[in-house]
This record gives sequence, C-alpha cells and structure tokens, in this order.
Amino acid sequence: MKIYCTRPGCLGADRNNFTDLDDQMTLKTVQQKFCSTCGMPLILDGRYLPERLLGQGGFGTAYLAKDRRSPTLKYCVVKQFKPSFDLNSQQLATAQILFEREAHVLEQLGNKHLQIPDLFAYFPLEAPGWRTSKPEQFFYIVQEYINGENLEAELNSKGQFSETEVREVLQEVLKILEFVHDNDVIHRDIKPSNIMRDRQGLLHLLDFGAVKQVTQSPGGTSTGIYSLGFAPPEQMRGYTVFPSTDLYALAVTCIVLLTAKEPQDLFDSYSNQWNWKQFVRISDELANILDKMLLPTPSDRFGSATQVLTALNPPQLQPIPQPPPLPSPPISPPVTPVQPLTITRPFSTLELLSNAAFVGFEVGVFASLGFALLQKFTVNPIVLLIIGLFGVTGLIFALYHRWIEVGLDFIIITLISIGVLYFILLKLGFLSLTIVPLIMAIFSVAVTTLFRLIYLMLKRVL
Repeated sequence: MKIYCTRPGCLGADRNNFTDLDDQMTLKTVQQKFCSTCGMPLILDGRYLPERLLGQGGFGTAYLAKDRRSPTLKYCVVKQFKPSFDLNSQQLATAQILFEREAHVLEQLGNKHLQIPDLFAYFPLEAPGWRTSKPEQFFYIVQEYINGENLEAELNSKGQFSETEVREVLQEVLKILEFVHDNDVIHRDIKPSNIMRDRQGLLHLLDFGAVKQVTQSPGGTSTGIYSLGFAPPEQMRGYTVFPSTDLYALAVTCIVLLTAKEPQDLFDSYSNQWNWKQFVRISDELANILDKMLLPTPSDRFGSATQVLTALNPPQLQPIPQPPPLPSPPISPPVTPVQPLTITRPFSTLELLSNAAFVGFEVGVFASLGFALLQKFTVNPIVLLIIGLFGVTGLIFALYHRWIEVGLDFIIITLISIGVLYFILLKLGFLSLTIVPLIMAIFSVAVTTLFRLIYLMLKRVL
C-alpha cells in the first residue's frame, strides 16, 4: 500500500510503499509509518491514510485519503492548512483558534444539509523538522469526499453554459446559501472550483475556508483569504462581509460559466463596471438579476439569497374568483364587430430614400437580366415584362408593410442580387450591364428626392 506524504515540499511524497499494509490486520493495528524521505508521520490522527494529491493553493493542500477505522476503508478528504509564508507565534496561535472555530461551523452545517460535506475530524500535528532542527506544526481537517467534477473542470471540458444550465446552478447554490446564511455563516469563497457536481447530478458547495482570516494587520482590518476576481470590493479591502458578499461572488461565477471567460476579462477597471452581456444572449430578467448582484456597494445588491430566489421565481398571481353567471339576456341580433384601424408608422425621409435606392437597384437587376435574356434567347418580352412588374410590385408591397427593413435585410438581399446578376451576365457575356442597377438606384433616389421636395413645398403653401 502506498501512503502519500503530506509535508509541503517533500521530494519523495509518492514513494512510500509499504507491502506489510496489504495485510488487513497489520493495516488496522500498526501504530505509525514515516516518510522514507523526510521522516513525516504518514498515518494522520492514527487513522487517515493519504493516497494522492487532490489540489493545492497558497494556504493549504487537499489529499484523497482512506479511513482505516472504516470497515470499507471509506474515502475522505484531508485538508492541510500550511501557509506558504511564515507566521510568528501569535499569528500561528490565531490560525489554530480560527481553524478550530471553522471546523465547528463545518460540523454544524454539514450534518444538517445534504449539499455541504460532513466534517469527520480536525486536529493539529507536530512533526520533526526536515532539513532543520525546529519542529513544524500543521493543521488538518477531514471531511466527506464528494465524488464528482467541479464546475471549473466542467466549464473547461464542455465550454459555455446555457442560460438554462446557469439558472439551475444559481437556484441550487442560492438554496444552499440560504441555509448557510441563516446559520450566521458567510462562505466568502464562492467560485466554480468550489461547486461540485456529484455522479448523480447534485451540486455541493465546498471549501468553507477553515482559515479565512489568519493574520491581523496593524490597523485592525483583517487580511482575508479570497479569490481574485470573484471577491467584491468590501472583501478585498478587508472590510465587514455580508450575505450579499457571497451573492456577488455567485453572480461572478454565473457570468464566468455563461461566457467561458475569466473575471478579469469581463471587468472594465477604467469604468469600474462589469461588461459581460456583449458575450452572451440571455433573457433580460436573468441579466438584470445578475447585474444587481454585481453592484459594488453591498446595500445596493439583494440582501439575501431568498430575495434572489424570489426574483428568479416571482409568485404567480392567483386568479380572482368569478361571480356566478347572471341570467342570460334576451337574444338580440348579432352585431358585427368593428375592426380596429391598423395604423402604419410613417416612413422617415431616410427610410424613403433608402427604400427608393433599394427598389431602383432591384429594378436595374431585373432590367439587366431581361435585356441579356432577350439578346441570347428567344423569349417573349411581354412575359419578361409581366414577371418584372410582379417582382417590383411584390418588393414595394413588402417594403410598405415593413416585411423588409432598412439595414441587414437590404444588405443580404442586395448581395444575393449582385451575386446572381454577376454570375448570369458573366455566363451570357454581358458583364458590362452590372453597372445598370447602380445607375437605376441613383436615378430612383434623385426622382424620390425631387418629388419629396415638391410635396413639402405644396404642403407648406396649401
């Protein structure tokens, strides 16, 4: 059996192989094993056998371990707190107190909520120094192992989340936070890597940060542990945190999942605003909710997870009970309902000129094609004229009813017309006729402008 050494920096952490531990009786009764490289005790708290490294950060490391006191050698997670910087004795004592306090909170929360890992143990460990005579002190928390994939890994493998998927994440995590905040706890480290989806699809909130505020600065403000980009301004400045602090981080998590971009790529530091909606297409309802959760001032955000859940799921209005029906009046002759007048929005001068240019261009296209066909084939000119008239009439009718709008519609239809015209004229040998639509468009704009001026002058005089 291999046991992983938990001493930071040990060069032989994964080289401790003990064949005698393959025997179940020896495994259950052996007192201790030590790292062959650094001498670190390997069996933690007399029962936990680290198996492999799960993850590592600036303030600690997580290991997958087995509990040898469990009949089935149940898996668990051993989290070691060992800052990457040196602490003096007073700071180390503060760390130990906060570590123990957070362990109590984890035990309280995990035992009452299915989507928060249970706490199994917490303990300190003093080990002989490695490459030094000074003993080293470590702190450990042992908690339930959630077998699944966190949302950061899920985002890396599948890409952007849909609005439906983000709504599901938002609703589930909000329900967990509702419970957490009701127990007077602030998570303070919401991010995709701390939200785990188990093999059954259930989301779990991880890493309640056993040591969130380790040291105290001279001014009395706390030096907090937080994830850059996800933490709101009050947390980054070491001020008091609130339930809305977690809501801010959850909103950042949601926009990261929606856009598949890092928080730094979504925040404009020059204007001090989040610019994320340009990368996604979601409903205004969800966008407005996330924007409110992302406001820089805590009091401007939603005050609780419950308020956000209410905004996501507004209460349905109950139908007003209808009074019993009155006796039917005498039958009178049917009255034909008056149809409401349909009011068409008038065209602006710019729209009139754009429509004139568009119609003139398409008339030029029809004329060029008709002339080329008459020259190359025996075609009845009356038939071509009728087809052209029908085409132009249909075009004007569509413009009048605004089925074709100024903008992208014009660009697409014009490009298609140019492509068809160029292909046919090139085949028929009349490529010089491609200039006709442009001439017709200019002529149409000129005529429309002239009549528009005449109309305005007559209107002013009369």
